[in-house]
Amino acid sequence: MRPALVVLHRWFGLAAAIFLFIAGATGAVISWDHELDAWLNPQLFEARSGHDGKAQIGGLELARRVEAADARVRVGYVLTAAEPGHTSQLQVEARIDPATGKPYVLGFNQLALDPATGQVQGRREWGAVSLQRENLLPFLYKLHYTMHIPDGWGIEFGIWLMGMIAVVWVADCVIALYLSFPNWRSWRKSFAFRWRQGGHKLNFDLHRSGAVWVWGLLLLLAVTSVSMNLNRQVMRPVVEAFSTLTPNAFDSRTPRPEDKPIEPLLGRERVMLLAQAEARRRGWTAPAGGIFYSSAFGLYGVGFFEPGKDHGDGGLGNAWLYIDGIDGSPAGASVPGTGSAGDIFLQAQFPLHSGRIIGLPGRVMISAMGALVAMLSVTGVVIWLRKRRARMAAAQQPARTPAQRAAA
Repeated sequence: MRPALVVLHRWFGLAAAIFLFIAGATGAVISWDHELDAWLNPQLFEARSGHDGKAQIGGLELARRVEAADARVRVGYVLTAAEPGHTSQLQVEARIDPATGKPYVLGFNQLALDPATGQVQGRREWGAVSLQRENLLPFLYKLHYTMHIPDGWGIEFGIWLMGMIAVVWVADCVIALYLSFPNWRSWRKSFAFRWRQGGHKLNFDLHRSGAVWVWGLLLLLAVTSVSMNLNRQVMRPVVEAFSTLTPNAFDSRTPRPEDKPIEPLLGRERVMLLAQAEARRRGWTAPAGGIFYSSAFGLYGVGFFEPGKDHGDGGLGNAWLYIDGIDGSPAGASVPGTGSAGDIFLQAQFPLHSGRIIGLPGRVMISAMGALVAMLSVTGVVIWLRKRRARMAAAQQPARTPAQRAAA
């Protein structure tokens, strides 16, 4: 059994190495994506009006102005209020061009406005394949989970590929743990590092012992990676085999194609009033912090959080209410910490994967784990190359006669 598992580990590792190296290295960086993005692009994050005490223009009004100024644009997501001194960032999408029946080509999907003046300070295409300052962090973020592999024929090839790599990673984690303890009587060796000997021995220890020390965290990253990319296809069916899952607002709806969006009949203001009334009925105390509209599903979502807490640092994230964009009927809710055991498990996937479930310490830990995953990928390939060279050298040696073997 062990020889077969060694072969599986070798080929699983080689198949996934380059992808896990990139995912690990980018993961170490994007744990700090908002901070680094703001440092690189102050024009997108720091309001020119500064902290001078000017009254803010509400996010809903900013969205209305953007759409009135450019008929090609629909605002997809906006915060109701910006942090003091910060811009108000709006996610936008293209409306359909009546002349072509296709979405307009905007060249941007994110706007940054000064909330005191309403002036546009910057725009960019989030996720563009570009290493320019304004695109660098979004580029790395999307590289992390899609490798920037284009979609085609309605299939998200990049997301599927990285999801399958994550499935392989989960299996390889289990195999690697078994292989790391060939002799249970000398288990301490599997935790040791031969620092003084260096060379291939230290490289081997970095790969084996380095993984053993943090094996639980590696498995957590692998499992949550499956959830991030193949939630509906893999994770939900697996979890549902053990626990009843509450259908979410999108489960019963079939998404429309990009060129056939559902136009809402209700405006954001009306939806916000409906959501706030429902939140009061539920006894929620957090303010309505943001609103999005999904034109593919015809649904509004209203999130409840304080300004600056939209990333959901700490716990299982923020609460959301979903409202039908046609008739205003309630379409469901996402309330962290409620539902079945399976519901809570799925709610925890992104907070666990990002480390945000425990705030800043978790992000530090996940950043370090990203660097470790990259290191394990490199050391694994080095081990394979060394063993491959040894096998090739042995194969090139002339076969020894029985007399030579006896003399040896």
